Amino acid sequence: MVKAIEFRDNRVIILDQTKLPFEISYIECTDYQMIAQCIKKLCIRGAPAIGIASAMAIALGAQDIEAESFDEFVLKIQPIFDTMLATRPTAVNIRWACERMRDFLNLHREETITTLKDLLIEEANKILQEDIEINKAIGKWGAEFIKDGDTILTHCNAGSLATGGYGTATAPMIIAKEQGKNIHVIVDETRPLLQGARLTAWELIQTDIPVTLITDSSAGALMRQGTIDLAIVGTDRTTKRGDVANKIGTYTVAVLCKENNIPFYVAAPLSSIDFSIEWGDLIPIEERSPQEVTTIGGKRIAPEGVNVINRAFDITPSKYVTAFFTEKGVFKPRDLKKLISRDIDIDSLRLKPYEKVR
Repeated sequence: MVKAIEFRDNRVIILDQTKLPFEISYIECTDYQMIAQCIKKLCIRGAPAIGIASAMAIALGAQDIEAESFDEFVLKIQPIFDTMLATRPTAVNIRWACERMRDFLNLHREETITTLKDLLIEEANKILQEDIEINKAIGKWGAEFIKDGDTILTHCNAGSLATGGYGTATAPMIIAKEQGKNIHVIVDETRPLLQGARLTAWELIQTDIPVTLITDSSAGALMRQGTIDLAIVGTDRTTKRGDVANKIGTYTVAVLCKENNIPFYVAAPLSSIDFSIEWGDLIPIEERSPQEVTTIGGKRIAPEGVNVINRAFDITPSKYVTAFFTEKGVFKPRDLKKLISRDIDIDSLRLKPYEKVR
C-alpha cells in the first residue's frame, strides 16, 4: 500500500498526489511552510491525511525553535499553528490535530525544550498510527453492511491516499473483499480535479477490487437501472446532527440515492465530526481557483472571460444519510451527538446489518 505521508529523518515525506496515477514521486518537506504549501496545492488531501500532515508540520517546525522556557516555546510555535489552520477551511481534522498537539504541549509543560521537541514527533507519529487503526475499525463495521454481489458507488477519494492508510470509504470495500465477498465498485470521476478517476480508481486496482469509472452525470441513470446497491463516501466535516461536508457532487449523489431507495453511507472517523456545530450551513466552504475548471492538464477547455463557480465541497443534509460508519460502530445521523456522552450505552445505538435505517 502506497504511503501518503510519513515522518523520516527529520523530514516529512509526502506523496505528490497531483502527479498520480502517471508518476509516483515524493516531496521531502524540510520545514512546516513546505507542508502547508503541499496542503494548499492538494499534493496531500483528504481530511484525515491533512490532519496528520498538520500535526507533523507542528512537530517539524518545533525542531527549529530556540527557547529558554516553556512559555517562550509556546509563543514561538504559535505561528505554525496559525499557518496550518489557514491552509484549508472546510476540513475539521486540521483544527482537531492542532488542538490535540496544543493540549499535548500543555500536558508536558514541565519537560525540557529538547524533550518537548522529541515528544511532539512521537505524538504526530502516534496520530498517524491511530488513524490507520481507526480506518481498519471503520472497515470492519462498514463491511457488515455490504452483501456478497453488491455494486458500490463512491464519489471522490476517501482511500489510503486521503488518510494515514487503508482509507475511510474504501476500508469497508477492502474488508468485504478480504471476507470473500464478490463486490464491484463504481467510481465517479469527480470533476474538476478528477480525484475519483486519478486516485480512487488507481487505488482500487492495486487491491484487485473490480472497478468501473463513470462520468459524474451517469450515477442517476445507473441507479434508475438498478445497477447500484449502495453508496459509500467520506467526509471532510460532519456536524453533530449529521450534516455532511464532502467533495462537491456528494449532495447530488445523496439525493439520487434517496429518490431511488438506495442506502447512502458516510464513512466518518470521529475526528471528522465537529460536535461544536449543529447545522451544515455553518461550515465554511472553500472556493478554489477558476483555472481548475477552465483547464485540464494545463490545456484550456473553456472560453476566455467566462465566469466560474468552483466550490470544493457541498453540504448533504442529514436526512439523506442512511447511516455513518465510524470506528465505534454504525449509527443513524440522529445518534451522532450521543457519542460524546460518557453515560451512553454505545452498543444500544449501533445499527445491525440490514436493519431498516430509513
